[in-house]
Amino acid sequence: MSRSATRDEHYVLDLCDVILGLKAVRQHCFPFLTGDPDWRGCRKPLPVDGFYPALGLVVEYHERQHRERVGFFDDKPTVSGVPRGEQRRIYDERRADLLPRHGYSLVVLNVDEFAHDRAKRLLRTPQDQAVVSRRLASFIG
Repeated sequence: MSRSATRDEHYVLDLCDVILGLKAVRQHCFPFLTGDPDWRGCRKPLPVDGFYPALGLVVEYHERQHRERVGFFDDKPTVSGVPRGEQRRIYDERRADLLPRHGYSLVVLNVDEFAHDRAKRLLRTPQDQAVVSRRLASFIG
């Protein structure tokens, strides 16, 4: 992940923290949420962007690479043998499937919901808080 995407992810999670009045556990791993096996058959945990234990809520921020092809990175093979872009899609689907099955709510915030430049970097406008508030409304107590 690029440094700007990481910063955008942190910015969005910081907004969620403010709206919810809680601090997310960043890059949390659940024992049931793992990646594909490597050549030894070992599976590594798949982290989630933000987890709010008191709410049973997981928040994922999807940068452009979750919805668009991103150059040669998407074609690079992974340890499980599938191209990186395909693996990202599989892992996003895995999160969307397994988290609710284990009793967790998942909210995915997409870059396109926020004002951004042509490179899909967030512009960080005052409207961002309204976007997050609207998406997290059912969790605001």
